[in-house]
Amino acid sequence: MAIKSGLTNSAVASATYTIGTSAGCPTQSDIPNFGPNVHIYDPTMSSATIQAQLDAQFAQMKDTATAQFSENRVAQLFKPGTYAVDDNVGFYTSVAGLGQNPDDVTINGHVTVDAFNASDAGNATQNFWRSAENLAINPVGGNRWAVAQAAPFRRIDVHGDLQLYPASYGWASGGYVADTKVSGQAASISQQQWYTRDSDLGSWAGGVWNMVFSGTTGAPANTFPNPPETTLATTPVSRDVPYLYIDGAGKYRVFLPSLRTNASGASWANGSTPGTSQPMSQFYVVKAGDTAATINNALSQGCNLFVTPGVYHLNQTLNITRADTVVLGIGYPTFVPDNGVNAIQVADVDGVRLKGLLIDAGTTNSAALLTVGPAGSSATHGGNPTTIQDLFFRIGGQIAGKATTSLIVNSNNTIIDHIWAWRADHGNAGTVGWTTNTADTGVIVNGSSVLATGLFVEHYQKHEVVWNGQNGKTIFFQNEMPYDVPNQGAWMSAAGVNGYAAYKVGAGVTTHEAWGLGSYCYFNVNPAVNSYHAFEVPNTPGVKFHDALTVSLGGVGTITHVINDTGAATASNTTPSNVVAYP
Repeated sequence: MAIKSGLTNSAVASATYTIGTSAGCPTQSDIPNFGPNVHIYDPTMSSATIQAQLDAQFAQMKDTATAQFSENRVAQLFKPGTYAVDDNVGFYTSVAGLGQNPDDVTINGHVTVDAFNASDAGNATQNFWRSAENLAINPVGGNRWAVAQAAPFRRIDVHGDLQLYPASYGWASGGYVADTKVSGQAASISQQQWYTRDSDLGSWAGGVWNMVFSGTTGAPANTFPNPPETTLATTPVSRDVPYLYIDGAGKYRVFLPSLRTNASGASWANGSTPGTSQPMSQFYVVKAGDTAATINNALSQGCNLFVTPGVYHLNQTLNITRADTVVLGIGYPTFVPDNGVNAIQVADVDGVRLKGLLIDAGTTNSAALLTVGPAGSSATHGGNPTTIQDLFFRIGGQIAGKATTSLIVNSNNTIIDHIWAWRADHGNAGTVGWTTNTADTGVIVNGSSVLATGLFVEHYQKHEVVWNGQNGKTIFFQNEMPYDVPNQGAWMSAAGVNGYAAYKVGAGVTTHEAWGLGSYCYFNVNPAVNSYHAFEVPNTPGVKFHDALTVSLGGVGTITHVINDTGAATASNTTPSNVVAYP
């Protein structure tokens, strides 16, 4: 706009123009219809009625052979009160309390994951995609949560012991606890790795290869590798997950916890979690029948998203452009990008919160499944970072998916808090193979001052993680290299360099630090395959690694060094090669 020379201001009031923003989210219901896959329980219901429903849902979601790659999705939500039930938690099931604080919902019983099926042979290493959150448990004999990846246990008050291993004492591998109190003993026993963040434990028992703690009272001392415990007194930066609750008027709201620095202990240990909340009137509820177009329309109008259990195919990228947008999923809602589109793109803005989604690559290759910030993002977000929490990526297994990269982080100060990026090593027939479910890299970090707390990345065909940003930090990394490398010639990162490092810090990086890292090989297609090292970093004083290890599972294949040229070759008897500090 321009003003002609010589004119003076009008006597009328000046006008204000707003360009490029929406008028705000059209008001949604504060008591929304969450659709048929969300089951809400009230303490006035009989225990027998609730138990029958829980059992029926578990029967559908239990079996590893049939439910693991099904499209069933379910959320079980308990209104404030006390319940006498035992909730066995199957695949794609979220269990959560609807109180503002964990002790507003009490389960006099158990919330259990075990090696439930005879076909599991007592092994819990495929207990993926299930969660428990925001409730208290009074468990007789302790509460068992024997899980593998993508199975968070958050905001739980366990009045007793917590058993993180199957009743059979069989293997389990990988797991995550955050913002939790355990009055008794938390015991990992046969868990190969585990990460516990910002929690309070009565005590801890167990450690196989890599037990990691940050900001956890009652954690064992830092003694890696004997026993293999890595303990940080605090978590540098954290922000607990957004969650659904019911207020005193019976209306639904989403609570947004505040950012914490140098955090220790559960956020609610001394009362309510600090933070703010938003009414459900500002959330568009995504449920059956929604498309990429309807979801993008809600985002463009200024709505947050509450994504209910289901599988949603996307024929266009979901674009998140507004600062402080919240995308909250329950019951493992799954986005499948079709026709090679990227699933989600986040602008370089403050405070976006993504939580509780599974992104399953489509059969036409996507360049990326989730990108945070465009290339070259330069804004600083230290006071209000984007958080990526309980976000899971899958290439193959369900369908023959393909994606070059699962997660690209270009925005500075982003917090990656518990992800599992998985190129499937098993699944439905025709969905897994070296040339079938193709994927180069799980995570690329280009932004500066990015923090990862709980980074699980497995089976990608090149570097699993590439970290190019300055001042990055990782607390806990779990990795398996690809099982299905056909031959050494197909897997060379450079001339004369066997394999690809699982975690590569870019050559130009001068500051980076990581704690509690493990990388394993199991080259079952061709046991002659070798990787020269698991971690590749520039040799500079500002790049520091603590408590890193490699393992050859059953001696099937080898890794020559742990980090760069340091660390012994993997042994044939599944014992780790350890490096306590590098350089």
